[in-house]
Amino acid sequence: MEELTIGEVARRVGLRPSALRYYESVGLLPPPRRVNGQRRYDASVFQRLAIIQLAQESGFTLAEIETLVHGFASETPPSARWWTLAQAKLVEADALIQRAQHMKRLLEAALDCGCLTFEECVIVEDQGCVESKKGVGV
Repeated sequence: MEELTIGEVARRVGLRPSALRYYESVGLLPPPRRVNGQRRYDASVFQRLAIIQLAQESGFTLAEIETLVHGFASETPPSARWWTLAQAKLVEADALIQRAQHMKRLLEAALDCGCLTFEECVIVEDQGCVESKKGVGV
């Protein structure tokens, strides 16, 4: 079986060697075999790195990826792991989408704003901030 240096693995996957060392230090990658102090990876590292990359692209934090890899009983199949974590991540994604849609509506309203002063600004009124507009210092 071919063994690869950290530099070769990093080049093939488009990461820096420091990222691989970090993933190893936090337990996302198993410690590789060492030859004269140098890390030597077998081809299985590419599958693990693909899982890490997919999880990152799906919005998972490193802590959540660690849970995906190590936070379940060893006999738990990947499908059950993904399902459990994806359920929670979908709730977060829906909230993020709602926030982004709200932000877009506000920005579109700001583009249409023709107010001459902040005190008369209808965007603020449309957001239910009428009381704060009447307050001191606004």
